[in-house]
Amino acid sequence: MREEIGKLFPKEVRNLLEKAELKQEYLQEIRLRINGPLLVVYRGEEYFLGAKGGLCKDPGQAFYVCRRCLQETLEYLSGYSLYAYEEEVRQGYLTLQGGHRVGLAGKTILDGEKITSIRFISFINIRFSHQVKGCASVILPYIAQGSTVRHTLLISPPRCGKTTILRDLIRQISDGDEKRPGHCVGVVDERSEIGGCHQGVPQNDVGIRTDVLDGCPKAEGMMMLIRSMSPEVIAVDEIGSYEDIHAIESVIHCGCRLLATVHGSSIDDIKRKPLLNRLVKEKIFERYILLEGRPRAGTVRQIFDERGGCLFQGDGI
Repeated sequence: MREEIGKLFPKEVRNLLEKAELKQEYLQEIRLRINGPLLVVYRGEEYFLGAKGGLCKDPGQAFYVCRRCLQETLEYLSGYSLYAYEEEVRQGYLTLQGGHRVGLAGKTILDGEKITSIRFISFINIRFSHQVKGCASVILPYIAQGSTVRHTLLISPPRCGKTTILRDLIRQISDGDEKRPGHCVGVVDERSEIGGCHQGVPQNDVGIRTDVLDGCPKAEGMMMLIRSMSPEVIAVDEIGSYEDIHAIESVIHCGCRLLATVHGSSIDDIKRKPLLNRLVKEKIFERYILLEGRPRAGTVRQIFDERGGCLFQGDGI
């Protein structure tokens, strides 16, 4: 494990992680819960960090997180300046240099119905960013042909690589190549997971013609980009609200192309959601990309066109 990852944790946790001999490229999540076993998602599997080192499946053999350990981890994550991340904490996360994302949960502080902060943080989920350049190459010809980019919806269950695929699509469409011209791409990165911005600068390579609105609500951000940055393509992660759908319709009417993701395991899943079903019926999206997590995250299962015709079918389907 790289030294900078180890530095996120107190010495006792760092030593146990070093004994486990984890390779960072396969490390997806580390979860700390006060009075609970430290949990690791590695190579797509869930393990506990053993109290004597190594990974195990038995929680009885796991290292248990105390309040002091979690508090020290939080201090390391924030550089001993949690107040400097006040706005991010209010939204329940921190973004670290390298694009890694830290989810936070605890006691919310309210001003009326508005969340102003989170105190007594007792749960931390560190999700490690992995940029896999070229992972979207297999689907790129179905989405970008010549100077045309098709409205595309990536459908994936959690932890199956949809954000990683979307990030690489953005990069390749932005950069262009000898077969395809580059396009100006506007990214609304509401949860800082696509660009992984740290102090406004993307830590991931999202392409030379890409502009990022970091930490901005999707619906508002899409309209801001149209008004200010003249994008040819707009990319967003995890659509679903009424505001998102309304903004998507505006994006398309303005002539922009759209790349988006949604949680689900099939087009039928999407049809069961009334707002998204309308987009399917109106044939807004020209390509549907279905992803799965086996044999690895980001595996393309099927590609459909707007009429439901299967354009690509992965092995084993």
